[in-house]
Amino acid sequence: MRSARVYATALGLYELEINGKRLNDQLFTPGWTSYHKRLQTQTFNVTEYIRKGDNSIGMTLADGWYKGRIGGHPCDFYGDRRAALLELHLVYKDGSEQVVVTDGSWRAETGPILLASIYDGETYDARLEKDGWSLPEYDDQNWLFVETLERSKHMLIPQENVPTVIVKELKPERVLHSPDGETILDFGQNMTGWVSYSASGDAGAVIELIHAEELDSDGNLYVENLRSAKQMTRYICKGTGNERYEPRFSFQGFRYVKVNGYPGDVISECFTAHVISSDLEETGTFECSDPLVNRLQSNIVWGQRGNFLEVPTDCPQRDERLGYTGDAQVFVRTAVHNMNVAVFFTKWLRDLKADQLPAGGVPNTIPDTLPGWEMHSASGWGDAAVICPWTIYLCYGDLRLLEEQYDSMKAWVEFLRGSGEQEYLRNDGFQFGDWLALDAPAGSYTGSTPKDFIATAFYAYSAKLLSRSALALGKHEDAAMYEELFANIRVSFNKEFVTSTGRLVSATQTAHVLALHFCLVEGSIRKRVEKDFIRLIEESEYKLTTGFLGTPYICPTLSDIGRNDLAYRLVLSRDYPSWLYSVQNGATTIWEHWDGRKSDGSFWSKDMNSFNHYAFGAIGEWLYRFVAGIDTAQDRPGFKHIQIKPLPNDGLCYAKATFKSMYGEIVSGWKVADGAVNIEVTIPPNTTATLELPNALQDRVTEQGARLDEAEGVRIIALYDYRIILELESGFYHFQYQWSASS
Repeated sequence: MRSARVYATALGLYELEINGKRLNDQLFTPGWTSYHKRLQTQTFNVTEYIRKGDNSIGMTLADGWYKGRIGGHPCDFYGDRRAALLELHLVYKDGSEQVVVTDGSWRAETGPILLASIYDGETYDARLEKDGWSLPEYDDQNWLFVETLERSKHMLIPQENVPTVIVKELKPERVLHSPDGETILDFGQNMTGWVSYSASGDAGAVIELIHAEELDSDGNLYVENLRSAKQMTRYICKGTGNERYEPRFSFQGFRYVKVNGYPGDVISECFTAHVISSDLEETGTFECSDPLVNRLQSNIVWGQRGNFLEVPTDCPQRDERLGYTGDAQVFVRTAVHNMNVAVFFTKWLRDLKADQLPAGGVPNTIPDTLPGWEMHSASGWGDAAVICPWTIYLCYGDLRLLEEQYDSMKAWVEFLRGSGEQEYLRNDGFQFGDWLALDAPAGSYTGSTPKDFIATAFYAYSAKLLSRSALALGKHEDAAMYEELFANIRVSFNKEFVTSTGRLVSATQTAHVLALHFCLVEGSIRKRVEKDFIRLIEESEYKLTTGFLGTPYICPTLSDIGRNDLAYRLVLSRDYPSWLYSVQNGATTIWEHWDGRKSDGSFWSKDMNSFNHYAFGAIGEWLYRFVAGIDTAQDRPGFKHIQIKPLPNDGLCYAKATFKSMYGEIVSGWKVADGAVNIEVTIPPNTTATLELPNALQDRVTEQGARLDEAEGVRIIALYDYRIILELESGFYHFQYQWSASS
């Protein structure tokens, strides 16, 4: 045998075995796509698995996203029949070839997996196992011949996704016994995955695990926020002793696991949590002198790890787990710093392009789980079609994704242009608004900022980013056209939403942050909006009132307008509502609601209360880009030219971030002690950097003991009052200077 290669896929999920051995560690193949339009195929080199003489190949199928219930559908959303497709290509030493394909000669039978549901879990009856079923000597004469499906192959594509794998394993930190008599495992960390265990039970004994994120105020398992998702695994023992069980086609979002029916004492050593995620390299770190902020950063990473599974889902536990576009676009910049997500978002944006509506609208979830639903293309959600590819280009410097998504980006902006009653305002269609904002009216999930205000602001922002994208691609006519469109939208925005004295018609934090961050106001009006924005924060006693669309921009905007002190104050607050409120209340991932769990132990709501919902984790961008100061230049994207602008504050003694760019690791850290600032940076090979030293005077600054004008690799670009801008070559630098009280 010279070589053997398998090409495989399925309608549903599949595992592949040859001669009794599973082929690889990828989970949930073929992955989740819009199956009618894009169905991934996997390729396996199986040369080492083929032996001389008889061989056997087998596939196990499960419903998965294809046939199981998903997105509010009871079942059979994409199709009502599981099916497999496979070709095995054999090349012999004499050059001859043989191809084995799935056809009517294959046989099929049911096995021990009685239920495999994304939402509900797995039921496994070990008494029904068929030992050796994928070995050549197994007798399958009583199995039924399969039925072949006539199905077009036009949707087949080579694998594009980052495969899902097991990334960590955790042991329970403790075994609890609740007031209701429940035996509960506490793994100490909210996660996505499943639990395996070993047990010795009588034949027919049922072991049941129920997974949840929280305990209620009495210490009992809390499952109401799961809605209809059961999150349960059931194992029926075969009675042979020392049996081991691990689910294969379902996953759960959990920290706590209730154990029912376990034979003998429940001890930690017998149980292992397997944390799963798309196999993404971790590329960034952030740490500082505040342990709660460090826990916040850990929570952001755990939230990303748990929700970046095939697609960027909103949550991994309740009966949803969908690729909401709004969540993805507000978090994408933070995601880039934490992990290498270039391939992950490339695949997902191709799904978006495939599911984009004929007129250019964008479903609110990708893959689209609500086709034909009129409630699509919400502002801040559909804008992912532009924001995400632009951000990936900006951070990785690769034009290819921008090129292939450009038509989709343009279609979205043209959809916005043609969908409203006026060309330069967006005032119709379904809108989520500032979702889950704290200034929402009673009984509503939508904040008080007018929906048409938000819609027009995002319309302008997408037009602006599309203009920049066209310019990067050399499409100069389009760049000019969409820059003009942005300018026209801005004029209309000011006529519609700004009074003659420069006041915004909406007195909300979100309205002001969007107007400022999207550059919708200029000159004296901008100064007025900045002043009003600061006043609103002060009047709220330095508390957030923003939701999904306002929160990601609030701290970057404050830092940009020179009120870094307020940004720090918001982030370092321990009081409700704040990022650290959840940390102080035991959060190990990011909550969907600022008060998901209240200080008295009660819960916000059972209807929409995920404890692993990464949207508010977008604050991670501010930690990397503003506290530590690592950013990329828009005219030299992908960190080819690095912008380092750390912003120390009295609230922290030190902060440090690292980021593995395409050119190597970037490091930026600072420490304030005894009135001196120490800033250390590392610039990777084949790059340059601009470093801005805050609150510094030239005659007070040294680099590794040398004066600035004598330091190797350092060039002074500009000197301002208490601000110095330097250009750095690749290398390591240590700057020290006395801290100035002036800003």
